[in-house]
Amino acid sequence: MITLERNIKERIYQGFLHLSRRLTNGQTMAILAILVGLFAGVGAFIFNTLLHFITHSLTSWTPDDQAQWLFLIYPSVGIILATLFVKHIVKDGISEGVTRVLYAMSRKDSRIAGHNCWTSIVGGATTIGFGGSVGPEAPIVLTGAAIGSNVGKLTRLNYKNTTLLLCCGAGAAVAAIFKAPITGVVFVLEILMLDITSKSIIPLLMASVTATITSLVLHGFSPIYAVSLTAGDMFQVWQIPLFVLLGCFCGIMAFYFTSVNSRVGSFFKSVHSQYRKWLYAGAILGLLMFIFPPLYGEGHGSFTALMNGNTTELFDNTLFYGLRESDWFLIVYLIAIMLFKVVAMATTNAAGGVGGTFAPSLFVGAFAGATLAVICRTIFGWDVSITSFTLVGMAGVMSGVMKAPLTSIFLIAELSNGYGLFIPLMIVACISFAVNYGLDRDSIYTKQLRMRGELLSHDKDSSALVFLRLDELMETDFIRLRENFTLGDVVNIISSARRNIFPVLDNGGKLLGIVQLDDLRRDMFDRDKWSRSIMHYMVQPPDRILQNEQIQSVMPRFEQANTWMLPVVDKDNGYLGFISKSRILNSYREALVNITQADD
Repeated sequence: MITLERNIKERIYQGFLHLSRRLTNGQTMAILAILVGLFAGVGAFIFNTLLHFITHSLTSWTPDDQAQWLFLIYPSVGIILATLFVKHIVKDGISEGVTRVLYAMSRKDSRIAGHNCWTSIVGGATTIGFGGSVGPEAPIVLTGAAIGSNVGKLTRLNYKNTTLLLCCGAGAAVAAIFKAPITGVVFVLEILMLDITSKSIIPLLMASVTATITSLVLHGFSPIYAVSLTAGDMFQVWQIPLFVLLGCFCGIMAFYFTSVNSRVGSFFKSVHSQYRKWLYAGAILGLLMFIFPPLYGEGHGSFTALMNGNTTELFDNTLFYGLRESDWFLIVYLIAIMLFKVVAMATTNAAGGVGGTFAPSLFVGAFAGATLAVICRTIFGWDVSITSFTLVGMAGVMSGVMKAPLTSIFLIAELSNGYGLFIPLMIVACISFAVNYGLDRDSIYTKQLRMRGELLSHDKDSSALVFLRLDELMETDFIRLRENFTLGDVVNIISSARRNIFPVLDNGGKLLGIVQLDDLRRDMFDRDKWSRSIMHYMVQPPDRILQNEQIQSVMPRFEQANTWMLPVVDKDNGYLGFISKSRILNSYREALVNITQADD
């Protein structure tokens, strides 16, 4: 079986070589991008079909005016099935899709395991279909990125071109799932931080357009959210203060979104028993979704209802069906759903579900905008469009959560054909971004990666340093001295030494200090001093580097210590080796060439 797989891969590669000899590199990458876009579009179709089938099978048969008691158990069943699938079949992590894509770009040479071409589809559809309050975008982005990465692997492309295909797959997946090609392109440029060049933008455009066409052919040409903006929904100058207020509100909600997600995740990480995680998640999600059915799954129906101004539909299958006409209760209901959505999303992911934060951020934004609109209408009697404020609020929270104002603006405009709302979209997205950036500079995808020094950026200098690992650059061929050594012992050793620095260790292997050859030269030829303890010549190094430190933090230490060589120790001061500034600079130059090179 393994031999057959290798033969197939070799034939694919030979076919690719034959094709590439007749084409330029740009033409070859364009063809591969179209292929990746086609596969990503089909993957998005399969995902949506499976998700719709599971959701429809579980929820379609309950009357609207009755509470759905099975909502108490559906989410926990979905999380258990997804967790078992990941643990026993996948045997690899597939959650946090966008973060995994960014990690692959910075730490794995843009290589993503082949199973991600389908496992995220199954895990995500199962989690969301059974009510997991997360979004489908992260699983499908990981799927598309995996398709692009593995096409690059099969054709044995270099890092730069493999990364380009990975980004083409991710952008194509976003374009396909939303039927929004411009959003797919902007998503890659803004969130995955691919450089804009003529050699990168053309394949990216072709992949996104191909995926969108594939989605339109398979899904139909109707928009994801069927919204028709009327004259009353259009932007009016007198509403600018309200949109400024909405932008500030969305920025605060975005901070709430990321903060609660982090705290819930930390809580579940402290629970070591998977059975307890299932128990806690089942109780939390079951109770929340029984009381607030709009929290079920990705919330597509709730989006559509709000965008069409149909707020009564939010009360279907709830205990509050009889209060659906009360404007005052509607305000409380909208606020409660908006706040609890974040808890439900974070719980689903932290307990083992497979899903993303893309759709939940849109959900929270929709309810934030609708809440402000209903308050204005109910309390002040102003003629404010729930539809327009819902759409603009979606862009606002998404902009803050993902630190992606352009992606959020174009997504909402493409989803709703709402280009007439471009001005309020820009106002709210930019203000939300600014407010949230002042509270937290990182997006929900990049926070952990930046803390670990594993985040790529448009700054090639800092991106090149991300590829360097301390354990790979550390040098260990230094002769180790013991604290009981004498100068004579060291003189006998020097003849075979290639270094002029010697670490001095105690019997437990801990670093006591260093001895430099220059400090021995005056006495090493005086035999009368050979009995002198080596500790007489030992000095303390100007600094010590911990084994898990990132190269970005190591480089300034050389400047501060005014040295070219520093020892590396573990947390208990155990000696591991030395790191040199010259080796870091040489490796940095190699990494910089690697990420900027392009085939002719």
